[in-house]
Amino acid sequence: MKSIIMAAGKGTRMKSDLPKVVHLAHGKPMIVRIIDALNALDVEENILVLGHKKEKVLEVLGNDISYVVQQEQLGTGHAVKQAVPKIKDYDGDVLIINGDIPLIRKQTLIDFYNLYKNENADGIILSAIFENPFSYGRVIKDGNKVLRIVEEKEANEEQKKVKEINAGVYIFKAQNLVKALEKINNNNEKGEYYITDVIEILSKENKKVISYSLEDSMEIQGVNSKVELALVSKVLRERKNTALMEDGVILIDPATTYIDDEVKIGRDTTIYPNVTLQGNTEIGENSEILSGTRIIDSKIYDNVRIESSVIEESIIENGVTIGPYAHLRPKSHLKENVHIGNFVETKKSTLEKGVKAGHLTYLGDAHIGEKTNIGAGTITCNYDGKNKFKTEIGKEVFIGSDTMLVAPVNIGDNSLIGAGSVITKDVPSDSLSVERSKQIIKEGWKK
Repeated sequence: MKSIIMAAGKGTRMKSDLPKVVHLAHGKPMIVRIIDALNALDVEENILVLGHKKEKVLEVLGNDISYVVQQEQLGTGHAVKQAVPKIKDYDGDVLIINGDIPLIRKQTLIDFYNLYKNENADGIILSAIFENPFSYGRVIKDGNKVLRIVEEKEANEEQKKVKEINAGVYIFKAQNLVKALEKINNNNEKGEYYITDVIEILSKENKKVISYSLEDSMEIQGVNSKVELALVSKVLRERKNTALMEDGVILIDPATTYIDDEVKIGRDTTIYPNVTLQGNTEIGENSEILSGTRIIDSKIYDNVRIESSVIEESIIENGVTIGPYAHLRPKSHLKENVHIGNFVETKKSTLEKGVKAGHLTYLGDAHIGEKTNIGAGTITCNYDGKNKFKTEIGKEVFIGSDTMLVAPVNIGDNSLIGAGSVITKDVPSDSLSVERSKQIIKEGWKK
C-alpha cells in the first residue's frame, strides 16, 4: 500500500506563518501524528502533497520524504492528481487522508483497511453519523454500496437529510484511482476538482465502493483554527491520561495535568495538578510529582518526591527528594537518597548517594562524593568568561554556608570548609580550610 497525505492547505483561519499541518497537537506536529497512525499499516511509501511554505514541513519531516507540490489550491481532486506520477505504475492500494485529522486512531485505520480487503472492494470511504451534518459531504448509498458523495452546496433537500457524512479518508486500487482522476472536472459551485467525484465514477463503472462508519466521530475532527487545535489537543491529552490511570498511575486532577505521549510512568506514582511531563521522560513507581513541576526528557527512579521544580535532561535515582523551586539543568545526575532543597540549581553535575544541598546553591560542572553536605549559599564558580572548569568534592565533606569554590578545585574526603570562604586552592582530605577576612570590631563607632 501507498498513502497520499494532503498537506498543501494554507490554513488561513489558523492566522499563522506556519503551514497548518506542522502545528503541534498535544506536543507533536499534526503531520507527524498522521504518519505515526499510518505506520500501523504496511505502507511502503507515504506521498505528501505539499504547497504553502513546504520548506517548513520539510524541516519537520526531513528532506528524504516522498512529496509532490500543489502550486495552486484547486481542490482535493487536484491535490491527489499531483501524486499520479508516483502511483501510475503501481499495482497496489492507495490510501488518501487529510493531514489535519490528528485524532485518527491506528486501530481505526487497521479496521478500515481490513474491511476493504475482506469485502474485496474496489474502494472504501471512512464515514461517520452526525446528528447535525451541516457543511459536510453526504454519503449517498444503495444498500451497502456507496453511489456518490454530495457536497453541502450541491446537495438537494432530500440529500441534506442524510446523516452519514464523508470523513475524508479513502482507499482505492491504484489503477482505478488513476483512471478515475482523468475523468473528474470542476463543474461545481466552487469550481474545484473534488476527490469525492472518484466515488461516483467508480460506481457508474459498477465498481464496488463501500463505507466504514466510525463509532467515535471525534476521530475525524479537522483542525482549521487555533480553537480547533486546542480542542484536539485536549482530546489527545485525555487519551494519554486515561491510559496512564488504567495502568495504575494516580492523577489527582487529569484535567490540569499535561503528559506527552512518549512519557512512561510506573504504577502507584501520584501526579498532582498542574504538572507538565514532556519528551522522553520516564518515572518509576511510588513517586510523587507535586504541583508546579515540569520535567523534560529525564529519567526518574522509584520513591522520588519532586515539588514545584524544573528538571531537564537529568537522572534522578531512588529515594531522592527535590524542591520546592529547584532547577536541575541538563546532565544532572542525583544518586540514591540525595536531597535538593529550595532554590538549588545544578548543571552537568553528579551528586553521589546521600548528598544534601538544602538551600540557595549553584552546583555546575561538579562531582560531589557520598554524604557530603552543601551549606546554604554555596556556589561553584565554574566559568572564567571563556571556559568552564570542574569542581571535585570528596566524600563526607562539610561545605559551610556562603562558600565560593573557584574551579578548577578539588576538596578532599572528610574535609570542612568554613562558612564564608572563597576557596581557590585544593584542600587535602581530613582538613579544615577557612578563607575570610579578620573580623574587626570598633566599639562606639556610631556615637
